[in-house]
Amino acid sequence: MLFLGFSAGLPFMLVFQTLSAWLRQVGIERATIGMLAWVGILYSIKFLWAPIVDRVPLPFLHRLLGRRRGWMLVAQIGVVLGLFRLAHCDPAADLTPVVLGALFIAFCSATQDISIDAWRIESAPVNLQGAMAAAYQLGYRVAIMTGTAGALWIAADLGWARSYMTMAALMGIGIATTLLSREPDVAASPDSETRNQRVIDWVASKAHWPDALRGAGAKFVDAVVCPLADFFSRFGLKLGVLIFVFISTYRLTDYAMGVMSNPFYLDTGFTLKEIAAVVKGFGLVMGILGVLLGGTVVAKLGTTRALVLGSVLVICSNLAFAALAATPAPGLVGLAIVNSADNLSLGVHGTALIAFMSSLTSSKYTATQYALLSSLYALPGKLLMGTSGFVVDAVGYPWFFVYTASLSMPGLILLYWLVGRVPQQSPGGESR
Repeated sequence: MLFLGFSAGLPFMLVFQTLSAWLRQVGIERATIGMLAWVGILYSIKFLWAPIVDRVPLPFLHRLLGRRRGWMLVAQIGVVLGLFRLAHCDPAADLTPVVLGALFIAFCSATQDISIDAWRIESAPVNLQGAMAAAYQLGYRVAIMTGTAGALWIAADLGWARSYMTMAALMGIGIATTLLSREPDVAASPDSETRNQRVIDWVASKAHWPDALRGAGAKFVDAVVCPLADFFSRFGLKLGVLIFVFISTYRLTDYAMGVMSNPFYLDTGFTLKEIAAVVKGFGLVMGILGVLLGGTVVAKLGTTRALVLGSVLVICSNLAFAALAATPAPGLVGLAIVNSADNLSLGVHGTALIAFMSSLTSSKYTATQYALLSSLYALPGKLLMGTSGFVVDAVGYPWFFVYTASLSMPGLILLYWLVGRVPQQSPGGESR
C-alpha cells in the first residue's frame, strides 16, 4: 500500500503543483494557471468509467494479474507515456500540447486511483482501513516530496524535460508493486442475490427488446444502477444525500489553496531550490507525522474525531499562510514553519477522509462506490481551483488564504449534524 500510494501521488503532483511552477516560471499568467487546474475535473468524474474498471476484465491481463492489478498496470503504463510526452513540450511556445498531455495523464492517473482504491479496500478488513489509509497517505507524501521537491531541484539544474523524464522513470515503482502484489480474494456480500435479482427483473421487463440491447442494458444496470441502489438502501435517501454533500465540501480548502501555493512562493521571491529544500523537503517530515497522527486518531479515537481535528488544523494552517503573506519580507524560517504546519494538517485531513469513505463502501461494488465518493469530494474543490488565480488577482494573497480557510466551515457544520447518524459498516457493506 505504501508503494501504491507513491504511484498514485506522483502523477497528481506533477500535473498540478509542479506543472504550475513550470508554467509560472516561463511567464504564464496566474489566471491561466488557475484555469488549467480544471484538468483535474477528470479525477472528479472518474465515477463515469469506474463501473468499467469495476466489472470489465481486461483480455489476457485478467488471467495473468487479476481484475484490480490488470487495470492498475494499464493505467500506470499510460501515466509513464504521458509524462514522457509532457517532458518534450514547450509551454512558452504552445500551451495546447501541455493541456492535452495533462488531460491524458490525469485520465490515466484517475483510472489508476480507481483500481488502487478498490485493491486497498478489498485487501483488508474494515478495522484495518485506518492503517491502510495511513500507509497510502504516507506513500502519497513521499510522492509529494519526489514530484515537487525532487522535480523542482532537477528542473533547476537540468531543465524541465529531464525532470519530467526522471519522474516518468520513477513510475516504475508502481509498476513493480503491481506485478509483485497479490490480487485480493473478495467474496460476494450476503445480499448479492437481491442485487442480482434487480438485473434479472430488468431483463424480464424488456423481453421485447433485441438480445444485444437487453444484454447491454443488463450490464449497465448491474454496473451503475445496482451500486447506487445498494448505497441508498443501506443509508436511506436523505442520509445518503447528506453524506454526499459532506464529502463534497470537506476538502474545499485543500483544493482552492493548493494550486496557488507554488505561484505564491515564486511571487514572494523564493527560488526553485529554496522551495524544493524548505517547502517540499522539510515540509514532508511534518506531512509524514500528520499521516501517522491521522492513522492513530482514526484507530484510537474514531473517524469522527479525526475528521474534526483535520478540519481545525487546516483552518489554522491557512490562516498562518495569510499571516505569512501579509509579512513584508518573509524569510525561509517563517516559510518552513507555516508550510510544515500545513503538511501536518493535510496528513490528518486526508487520512481521516479516506478511512471514512472506505467504511461506506460495499465489497461487491468497491471500485464504483469509492470512485463516486472520491469524485464527489474532489469535484467542487476542482471547480474552485480554476477560480483561485482570479481571487488572488482581486484581493491579494493574504485575503485569499483567509478565504480558503473559511471554505472548511461548511464541512464542519455538516459533520456535526452527521455525528451519530451514520452507522458503522462491516466489510460486506452491512450496518452493525
